[in-house]
Amino acid sequence: MADYKTDLEIAREANKEKIIELAKNKLAMDQENLIPYGHYKAKISEKGLEELDKKKDGKLILVTAMTPTTAGEGKTTTSVGLTDGLNFIGKNAMVALREPSLGPCFGMKGGAAGGGYAQVVPMEDINLHFTGDFHAITSAHMLLSAMIDNHIYWNLEPKIDPRRVTWRRVVDMNDRALRSIVNSLGGIPNGHSREDGFDITVASEVMAILCLSKDFDDLKDRLGKIIIGYSRELEPIFCRDIKADGAMSVLLKDALKPNLVQTLENNPAFIHGGPFANIAHGCNTVLATKTALKLADYVVTEAGFGADLGAEKFLNIKCRKAKLSPECAVVVATVRALKLHGDADPKNLGQENLNALELGLPNLLRHLENLSKFGLSTVVAINRFPTDTENEIKKVQEVCKDAGVNAVLAEHWSSGGEGAAKLAETVVDTIESSNSKLKFLYDDGDDPKTKIEKICKEIYRANDVTFSAQAKKKLNEINNLGFDSFPVCMAKTQYSFSTDATKKCAPESHTINVREIRLSAGAEFIVAIAGDIMTMPGLPKKPAAYEVCVGNDGNIKGLF
Repeated sequence: MADYKTDLEIAREANKEKIIELAKNKLAMDQENLIPYGHYKAKISEKGLEELDKKKDGKLILVTAMTPTTAGEGKTTTSVGLTDGLNFIGKNAMVALREPSLGPCFGMKGGAAGGGYAQVVPMEDINLHFTGDFHAITSAHMLLSAMIDNHIYWNLEPKIDPRRVTWRRVVDMNDRALRSIVNSLGGIPNGHSREDGFDITVASEVMAILCLSKDFDDLKDRLGKIIIGYSRELEPIFCRDIKADGAMSVLLKDALKPNLVQTLENNPAFIHGGPFANIAHGCNTVLATKTALKLADYVVTEAGFGADLGAEKFLNIKCRKAKLSPECAVVVATVRALKLHGDADPKNLGQENLNALELGLPNLLRHLENLSKFGLSTVVAINRFPTDTENEIKKVQEVCKDAGVNAVLAEHWSSGGEGAAKLAETVVDTIESSNSKLKFLYDDGDDPKTKIEKICKEIYRANDVTFSAQAKKKLNEINNLGFDSFPVCMAKTQYSFSTDATKKCAPESHTINVREIRLSAGAEFIVAIAGDIMTMPGLPKKPAAYEVCVGNDGNIKGLF
């Protein structure tokens, strides 16, 4: 195993290839089809995207995971490692990942560029401002917010009922003080005061629209369909009604173009679109995924948090809307996380504990069973930590084998693509020997209540689903407006199949309470908020921001 170095040290030592040369050598893409952002990152131009339309699609591999824990699972790390592993065994592969949010970078979760020797670079840029996509999304969202209150101030047609504005504000930072606010205080010159609130940018409908749009015209059309509120007669008022969609699309024109970077092993990678599958749909952009499929024979993409959240939404929302069908799913698991699900002492995860491991394995098996309901062939990637023992690894493999699934030890964190070669070979063999055919969990024709109940009972194993009075009212409104064919985007804790984050492993026979329903008419899905999940996170008692600064040498310190 390589000597231990921090992720940041490894990333800074990377022998990066100039992005223009990488695009030419690995993707056969000319410089005129790129929009460089410095030497090591670029966007694909509209011309470059158009030239790819006639190419044949490669095979799509979905990377998901067991239920997350504080011990970490390494889904992004495994996605990058698998991509490098596929290239190591002679395959033409690239990865399509999500962009990190600034909020967690300065909170407690950290970044989203992988780790160890399975990273995408330039890591610091990716985890901070990158190419400005999140700023563009925030600006477009806040432009609409400003235009709504301006429309109300000048009493313009169509008249918006200030009590029935549904469009909240956003910022890409964890700030609990902004969850519920009153705006326009200070008298008549500042407008009509009303209750308002902020979500984090990744929960914005504008983010979802950017991620699900197939091209710029689709983006602009979807922006116009956003419902921003209602009149006193309870008629919906759309973004296009207050003429905000055109200006918003201008702010998003460049953000829609996929971002090209590279792995530590100089393999191409797209990083584009938003994370947070606990409160959003948690997938990278359709445009990045489809572009990658034109450029590589194998495309690895990830979906946020556990398979009950990210994978479910990837399949039921993204694949349904974009007509994508993965050939294989890889479920990332770690011995440490499985032991935590088996009630092991968090302070002693480095010690062999077969009893706790066995008690935690039902969590992994639950995810494997859920994915089988979608008709997907599955491989388990055991993301190895240095303290994992041979007995523990063998136990995971035996239990997975009994369930009919190959569990492969992956050591990409310490050894890069070579350490993921066995995983890559197993994934290729699984794709070539299986006949995965994607099945959706529910039909478009199911009413929203039925869709929610199917997810809660089939995926979360709830025995009952209850709805608040507000949620019931909103579901009736959605039905009356004719949007009941939309898929459902569940918002709930990522730490449990239930809505109680303390219920580890594989709880069942619990109740899911849907307390709020939001309609995202532009993104074309219905958000069901369950339990006490917040769409604006808060910072922990000791935020990571305490340690972040610029050192005397001019380099960033404390980021990772």
